[in-house]
Amino acid sequence: MSFLKEFKEFAMRGNVMDLAVGVIIGAAFGKIVSSLVADVIMPPLGMLLGGVDFTSLKLTLAPPIDGMKGATLNYGNFIQAMVDFIIVAFAIFMMVKGLNTLKRRMEPPAQDAPPPVPADVALLTEIRDLLRARQA
Repeated sequence: MSFLKEFKEFAMRGNVMDLAVGVIIGAAFGKIVSSLVADVIMPPLGMLLGGVDFTSLKLTLAPPIDGMKGATLNYGNFIQAMVDFIIVAFAIFMMVKGLNTLKRRMEPPAQDAPPPVPADVALLTEIRDLLRARQA
């Protein structure tokens, strides 16, 4: 089998194509969530906290010297990324929860397994079988 033919079979498998679609949709969803956080959620939150712009929050480690950029610790961007992550994680959790609920509804009800035999009944059954074996 040629290398190209083998690669084509691999790439056209259902799971690989599903994964590719999931990655593309996930990237687009991530952009939507980032915009939601940056443009809709953070401005009112910053206003409630006294007019804070989270993206401008930083700690200067070294000031700019001779036209070179200074070193800063941009913790505001980190806060914004954390909010992005929490929203994406919650959305994915809700989606998976919904899919699991739908899957459970579509599955036929499981047959009830017989209840386990209590230990004392099992012991008496074993004694009975030993007595029968002795008599035979």
